[in-house]
Amino acid sequence: MATPHIEAQEHEIADSVLLPGDPLRAKYIAEKYLEGPVKFNSVRNMLGYTGTWKGTKVSVMGTGMGIPSHAIYVEELCRFYRVKKLIRLGSCGAIQKFIHLRDIILAMSACTDSSLNTVRFKGADYAPTASFSLLYKAYETAGRMQLKPHVGSVLSTDLFYSDEESLPWQKWAEYAVLGLEMEAAALYTIAAKYGAEALAVLTVSDSIPAGETTSSEEREKTFTDMMELALETLIF
Repeated sequence: MATPHIEAQEHEIADSVLLPGDPLRAKYIAEKYLEGPVKFNSVRNMLGYTGTWKGTKVSVMGTGMGIPSHAIYVEELCRFYRVKKLIRLGSCGAIQKFIHLRDIILAMSACTDSSLNTVRFKGADYAPTASFSLLYKAYETAGRMQLKPHVGSVLSTDLFYSDEESLPWQKWAEYAVLGLEMEAAALYTIAAKYGAEALAVLTVSDSIPAGETTSSEEREKTFTDMMELALETLIF
């Protein structure tokens, strides 16, 4: 049962899926952590693998950058492959001064400047929210791993580059938003539609107030605390 963007048969994808944006990060996670990983997708080079983590069947698949790309894969995974748990693994830009490079954020909710839900709900507001069960498990698991994640709202933005001279992130920071990313609002909305559990686990790649950043290689290969936290959350 292939879809337009995923060539796997239904049994080839686990009920629980990790969703990094970068397909090379998916390949890295599969090869580093999963036992017996088997590639189930290479359409458009959006790599996907299934293996086991401590005896539990887990899949990992790239979704690309931005809400439109991410939404396609989440929709197909939930609608056609009946995935029940989805954890986005991604990077984000921190907009609070107390959050530093490589800190982890658990996105409790996702504001957005995208029109995805304005169109879907005909102008009404919808509040995309993480699944409490996954959020709670991730927070408890982080404690056991001696990690101290930040928990709060993020902004899923459509704009990586802005034409505005005055950066718009200050207004979001004023209202306690922790960081900027580009996919969580779509993940939470679509998962809710299909009764699936969803959570975004994010590593801070940039501190916007401090003007600090990490390299692309670091983002691909060194955010291991986030990866291990997500895997442990799925089996907790």
